[in-house]
Parts: sequence; C-alpha cells; structure tokens
Amino acid sequence: MQPFTDTRDVVHYIGGQRVEGKGSTQPVYNPATGEVTRQLRLGTVEDVNDAVANAQAAFPAWADTPPLRRARIMFKFLELMKERTDELAAIITAEHGKVFSDAQGEVARGIDVIEFACGIPQLLKGDYTEQVATGLDNWTMRQPLGVVAGITPFNFPAMVPCWMFPVAIAAGNCFILKPSERDPSASLFVAELLKEAGLPDGVFNVVQGDKTAVDALIEHPDVMALSFVGSTPIAKYIYERGAHFGKRVQALGGAKNHLVVMPDADIEQAADALIGAGYGAAGERCMAISVAVLVGDVADKIVPILAERARTLKIGNGMNPESEMGPVITKEALQRIENYIQIGVDEGATLVEDGRNLKIEGHENGYFTGGTLFDNVKPNMRIYQEEIFGPVLSCVRVDDFASAVNLINEHTYGNGVSCYTSDGNVAREFGRRIQVGMVGINVPIPVPMAWHGFGGWKQSLFGDTHAYGEEGVRFYTKQKSIMQRWPASIAKGAEFAMPTAK
Repeated sequence: MQPFTDTRDVVHYIGGQRVEGKGSTQPVYNPATGEVTRQLRLGTVEDVNDAVANAQAAFPAWADTPPLRRARIMFKFLELMKERTDELAAIITAEHGKVFSDAQGEVARGIDVIEFACGIPQLLKGDYTEQVATGLDNWTMRQPLGVVAGITPFNFPAMVPCWMFPVAIAAGNCFILKPSERDPSASLFVAELLKEAGLPDGVFNVVQGDKTAVDALIEHPDVMALSFVGSTPIAKYIYERGAHFGKRVQALGGAKNHLVVMPDADIEQAADALIGAGYGAAGERCMAISVAVLVGDVADKIVPILAERARTLKIGNGMNPESEMGPVITKEALQRIENYIQIGVDEGATLVEDGRNLKIEGHENGYFTGGTLFDNVKPNMRIYQEEIFGPVLSCVRVDDFASAVNLINEHTYGNGVSCYTSDGNVAREFGRRIQVGMVGINVPIPVPMAWHGFGGWKQSLFGDTHAYGEEGVRFYTKQKSIMQRWPASIAKGAEFAMPTAK
C-alpha cells in the first residue's frame, strides 16, 4: 500500500461539500518524520453554526425516511468502507503513526459498528400491549433526537467516530463530527464515502477545530446530544457543560488498565498479552494495559521475559511492514511520556527497560520512544495513579488474589481490566467482584463487540449509557409512549379519579 501523501488543506465538510470556513490554520504533522504535511483549517463559531443549520435543515426529511431505506444507505457505506479500508488505514498511519496493520484493524472494528447499524429497523422496534385497560391499548416507539454531535480523540480517528455516527444516522438523526485536530484527514475520507453511498447532504457534517468548536457545539441550542471520547478532565468538562445547556451527554474518559497474572497462568501467554496490549499503538489506546499486577511468585518469572521482549521491539515507520510499534502522536506527547519515566525513577520504581532518547535511522526527527518497563511500582506513585498514554508498562507485586482485586477497585479509573488464570473459580470471582466496566479473562484488551457496547466505570465514564450497541440506540433516540382508546369504548361523563386498569 502506498503512503498517504495528500497535501491539500484539511477543511470542513458541511452540507455535502468541502468548505474552507473562516478560521485560521495550524499544521498537521507526520509523527514518524516530524514534518508538516498539511494545514488544518480551524473551525469558528460561525462554522459550527453553519454546520448545525445544514443539519437542522436536513433533519425533517431524514427522520421521515423509513428505517429500511436508511439501512440500505448504511449497507452501501459498509461496502465502500470494506473496499477502501487500506486507503483509510494509510491515512491513519500517516497522521497518527500506528503501524499499518493496526490501522487496518481499527477500520475493521469501526466496520463492525456500521454492520450493527444496518440492523436499525429491528433495533427501533417498540413495545405494544393490547387491552391495558378496557378498550385501551398502549405502545412505545423510539424517535430520533435531531442534530447530535461527536467529539473524538486522536488515537482512533476512524474507529471512535464509527462508534457514534452510524448508529445516530441510522436512527434518523443528523450528525456533526468534530475530530481531533492532530489527525483530521480520516474524517473527510469518511464524509465523502457517505455521500457516495447516497446519504443526503447535511445529514453528516465535519467541523475541524479545537476548543472553540467544541464549546460552540456544547452551547448551540439546536445540538441535542454530545458524544465524547478522550481524557477524564475534558470528559468531565463536556459532561458538566452539556448538562448546563440541557443536553444529553455521553463522555468517555481516561483509563489505567490493569492485567492480573495469577500463579497458575500460562506465563508465556501472559507475557505475550502484556507486550501486545502494553506497547501496541505505542500505548496510545484507551484500552492499553499499563499496569501488570503480578501475584505471588509470578513477578520473578515474567519480568525477565517482559524485559527481553520490550528491549527487542521492532520500532519504526508504521508503513514499514516489519514495524511492531510506531511513533507517538506529537513532540509534546513524547516529552510528556519521557517526563513520566523520570518521575517513576525519582519515585523509586525499578527502571528495568528505558525507552527514552530513541532515534530511528532515517527518521531522526520522528516522535519515537522505546518500550519502557518498570518493576516494584507502588500504588502511591504517580506513574501508577495517572494515565501516561504511552508505551510504559508498570509492574506491581501483590501477595494474593484478594490484594489484586482490592488494588484495582481502589483506583480512580475503571475502564478495562484483565485476568490471566487457569482457575475457573478465580475467573468467576474476578468478573463478579472487580469494579471495572469491561473485563477480560485471558483476553488482554476486552473491547466489546459492536452489539454489546463500550464503556467504563468511575472516572472513565460520565453519563448513563455506553457507546454503540443497544446502549447507543437508546442514547440517540427518545422513547414516546402512546395510549389509545376509541369512542365506542369510552364511558360517558367526566372522570376525576386517577385512571386505573379496569
């Protein structure tokens, strides 16, 4: 596959066409080289207003479109996404840096949600009860909200938007996407595939930008709901501000995901899981494993294996098929990650492998750091408490299973967790007792499939519903209950008592 090399400015997509907008520009970088590749047009309040107006104008006809016809457009979009997967993956690798095979996997997981959304006629069915009282029937239906918006992170520029807009659009809403300004090009590629699939103009819009665009979406009275994935401070901000303006909000925040290795686990399998889940995508995944909880004598067995594998990671440009790990997203992210490594050293953790100051031949200006491994990390250390969002794996030693569960349950975040064991009772108790939203048993990254929904607990989720799945359908629709009686069954005379079933 050829690398993505488009140098045109990244603009907005409003009313079915690319729009330059009125804002200033900022550079988009290739993190593997550190070079500026494109300029991004930042959205203004006026640009957001324009997008909302176009979506609002398109909404009545789209909401009235039969669900089956909406699903057929989604089927066409699904086929186009399958045909063009490699092109989209190359765009992701060029601007995010993750290896091409990982980018392909990201697109594939987004496609899963599109396939789920193709079943929207079944998902929108309501309930019906005949004769709830004499001559009286009652039923419920689900109807779209109107204009809804998604604010998405840099780490999955295709998959995370797909958690939102396919379900929202198939359910009859019009959607505005505000993608990350760090890797924005995937959003325009998706917008043009939707138009090719037959989606009416104005149903899907893209406004590029930063906090100005986000705040404009939060404050706009015609935006009925907001979906967000990103850090916990921003998730909390959007949740609180959205509530202030009377919006429905679904805000997924940060994570500090643990993987427990029990003494009876297959050590080689557990080591493979920790390396792949800890260093894949340079640790820039909300479901990355950043803490290994090593029970009993496991640490002395597994840490040397982890050290060797971290030391021999193949790191390079994501378009190189031999690369196992690419760069991190920005120079600032690189500095933050390597500062955390120094913090861990200063706090007294054992630095087993130090990934700092890595230079890749031919990519000396790229934002590369190696796989870092800490041992003897304590719960009071910042590298344990805070989300680093980079290829840094911390090993915490505990005496027994109960200590492992308590350690995880006391953490601020509750996004994802895993336990490696061959004991069925341990697995059952872990699943029951752990205070985390997504749990894996001998599965390192337990990302639910499209029909199950994605979301954490505690400071990892603000709002009442998880992303995609039936939770997503409920989030992007509102229930209406209808009670019906016809004149022949209505008793004469006013009734002053509360109606009852009779």
